[in-house]
Amino acid sequence: MNKKKLVLAFSGGLDTTYCVKYLSEECGYEVHTVIVDTGGFSQEELNDIEQKAYELGVAKHICVNQVPKYYRECIRYMIYGNVLKNNTYPLSVSAERMFQALAIADYAREINADAVAHGSTGAGNDQVRFDIVFHILLPGVEIITPIRDMKLSREQEIEYLKSKGVQRDWAKAAYSINKGIWGTSVGGKETLTSYEYLPEHAWPTPITKHTPEEITLEFEKGEPVGINGIRAADPVAAILWLREIAQPFGIGRDIHVGDTIIGIKGRVGFEAAAPLIIIKAHHLLEKHTLTKWQLYWKDQLANWYGTMLHEGQFLDPVMRDIEAFLEHTQQYVTGSVRISLAPQRFQLLGIRSPHDLMSSKFGSYGEMNNTWSGTDVRGFSKIMANQTMFHHLINKS
Repeated sequence: MNKKKLVLAFSGGLDTTYCVKYLSEECGYEVHTVIVDTGGFSQEELNDIEQKAYELGVAKHICVNQVPKYYRECIRYMIYGNVLKNNTYPLSVSAERMFQALAIADYAREINADAVAHGSTGAGNDQVRFDIVFHILLPGVEIITPIRDMKLSREQEIEYLKSKGVQRDWAKAAYSINKGIWGTSVGGKETLTSYEYLPEHAWPTPITKHTPEEITLEFEKGEPVGINGIRAADPVAAILWLREIAQPFGIGRDIHVGDTIIGIKGRVGFEAAAPLIIIKAHHLLEKHTLTKWQLYWKDQLANWYGTMLHEGQFLDPVMRDIEAFLEHTQQYVTGSVRISLAPQRFQLLGIRSPHDLMSSKFGSYGEMNNTWSGTDVRGFSKIMANQTMFHHLINKS
């Protein structure tokens, strides 16, 4: 009698290692493990995770590289929308979880799996994000979450694995690090408080650059395409190149405080030099190349886009509608942005663009005008004041 197939989102850590042994030996599943790379693993790390999976007895282990898809279908829209959750956080983890879940669902369909599983606990956002994607794309397929369902402690998981002969160093790291192309999250004892800040040694990238430098970041139709006049192979390469230049300055470090999907406040540290510089530089370029009402409606829709992405609603059709709007606004967002980099800070210095609406041939603000007269402004101002003047005259008593 054939075993039922189960696809497990696998990282090689304690929780997913427990899931492999429990689901295969206690529940009788044929376990297929998947690790989804969204820009956070070296090849050496991926090889080590694969080896661990097969040592645990999985039927098959695969690695799916989602970086190009993640950029093409999500990151570029976050750039177009200048998306920062609570004006702070570039959605480093919440966005990539969507693409990890999508890849796992695709593989589950490919092998006609009977069940999918993940190692989320019942305390965070990721459980909701994974579950939502699986419910939408795998209707009728059972979702199994042993750690959440059995409310297991780390100690219980470790004792079970020891009983199965799995001996590893399970000492809990002082800080939880999650790395991806769009930023790295950092969680520790300080982020569990409302007052403490992460110490220097908690940040994954130490500060090794101390001499300020200036760069120009090149954009083409809203996408980052090069640095200092040199074109990168593609926008992903431009992001990685900028990270290499800027992150050693300690740029992009912060702590995000926000509302979790499950209704509690949460606090997490992050370092995201490239995302923050790209978003701020892109926004400055837009101020010069877009109209007032384009900027206004972009702000409204982009805020909703970021909120829905954060809460696992990436597959809602309205997200494609917002993406279509955001992309259409970018046809003239082309040019270069001058940026000064220094330890733990950056400054936007100016832009050059063939589509700069701040053109001196039409006039200089506060200096002169070339396309209207004082009489035009006199009449315009009177009409603009009419309705409010009527209001005050009628209601002056």
